[in-house]
Amino acid sequence: MTIYNILKQDIKVLNRDLKSEDEIIEILKKRLTKKEFKYYMMRLESVEKELMMKELKADTQRFDDIEKTTIKKLNAEKLKHELSTKI
Repeated sequence: MTIYNILKQDIKVLNRDLKSEDEIIEILKKRLTKKEFKYYMMRLESVEKELMMKELKADTQRFDDIEKTTIKKLNAEKLKHELSTKI
């Protein structure tokens, strides 16, 4: 699965095209916390939830919080604008 597919699933309204994969990864690395970034990269690689929880050293509640805040940050207008190409 590509980063484009995952981002398009998670971002509710995306009016522009996304930047290159390398640029997107650099932006996410800068804007997300280490655990959120690690969660997103493992999700990109289709890692099972239990293994993700073990790698992140998180229980179910903390894992759900990481997941929700990551999606919330991705839907922020400022980050969406940064991830997309200029018109």
